[in-house]
Amino acid sequence: MLDGRDGPLAGRYRIEEEVGWGGMATVYRAHDLKHDRTVALKVLRPEVAASVGTERFLREIRTVARLEHPRILSLYDSGEVDGLLFYAMPFVEGETLRERLERERQLPRDEALEIA
Repeated sequence: MLDGRDGPLAGRYRIEEEVGWGGMATVYRAHDLKHDRTVALKVLRPEVAASVGTERFLREIRTVARLEHPRILSLYDSGEVDGLLFYAMPFVEGETLRERLERERQLPRDEALEIA
């Protein structure tokens, strides 16, 4: 986990907790010190950057930056600090779709159509 006070992003973001991870990156709930707001901060794991490079993550950032839809979160910020690539988006409280499906097994038809 990134250090919330002394890490490479400490001047811009205060890491509050790790909320998820995937094949390439770790997602943290963080406080955006510049804009005084809570964000989801996605950080490319250094071992992934070293082994497979950064191009896929950079492509993901470019894709997210171009998306405009009322149900898709917008990109707040992105960059590289001390070799760490990251991007920030609004943080949304609640369960993931995966967690909901594990709990309920199947969504009501109207809700499934609303998500799709």
